[in-house]
Amino acid sequence: MSDFRNQIDSLSAAEKMELLDALWESLEAEEVPLTEAQRAELDYRIARHQQNPSDVIPWEQVRAGLFKKP
Repeated sequence: MSDFRNQIDSLSAAEKMELLDALWESLEAEEVPLTEAQRAELDYRIARHQQNPSDVIPWEQVRAGLFKKP
């Protein structure tokens, strides 16, 4: 496991974020149980979106900003 950790440590910040994104997307929703607080936050965000659906930033735009080099 330490060899794996060393490989991760050698990655750039952008590469680490890309790896994290790939790992997160590989999880099935039922494999990641939510706490009551997390469920409440998601319900709140869904309700806000339903009230004002045009007040959003598309995921592609957010993701592109995360990986943009300074």
